[in-house]
Amino acid sequence: MSKSPTAPRQALALAGFVVVTFCAPLLGIFSKPDLWYEALNKPTWNPPGWIFEPVWSLLYLLMAVAAWLVWRRVGWQRALMFYFIQLALNAAWTPIFFGAHELGWALAEILLMWLAILLTMRGFFQVSKPAGWMLVPYLTWVTFAAFLNFTLWRMNAV
Repeated sequence: MSKSPTAPRQALALAGFVVVTFCAPLLGIFSKPDLWYEALNKPTWNPPGWIFEPVWSLLYLLMAVAAWLVWRRVGWQRALMFYFIQLALNAAWTPIFFGAHELGWALAEILLMWLAILLTMRGFFQVSKPAGWMLVPYLTWVTFAAFLNFTLWRMNAV
């Protein structure tokens, strides 16, 4: 961007990034854990259900602020394209896993999401180091989630 956005425009953009980012989990609102998930064989290290909401809330907030920092610096560039790709993949995982009960497809999807997050981080680091670092907890959590998804798939193979 040639000139810095005005303060009201920056605030509106930040609010927009927060809203759009927090919309990602809305696709899964009708695909929450149910009796099917409760009946799955799980590893002893499977986290308790109550942990997911606060963790994801923090991660979504960090993601939104990181995207906003990048937008503030360079506008609508390639790094944000990857951001929205990984966000779409993020939105798709819950309906595949909890809605369709497709652990294998969910695993393939979360691996694509992991790669998209990595590409997003790379782009963010090139524009703003703080923005890149804000995605590290997200990548870490998705790495754990992918390993959990893999473990559940293996433990419940039919």
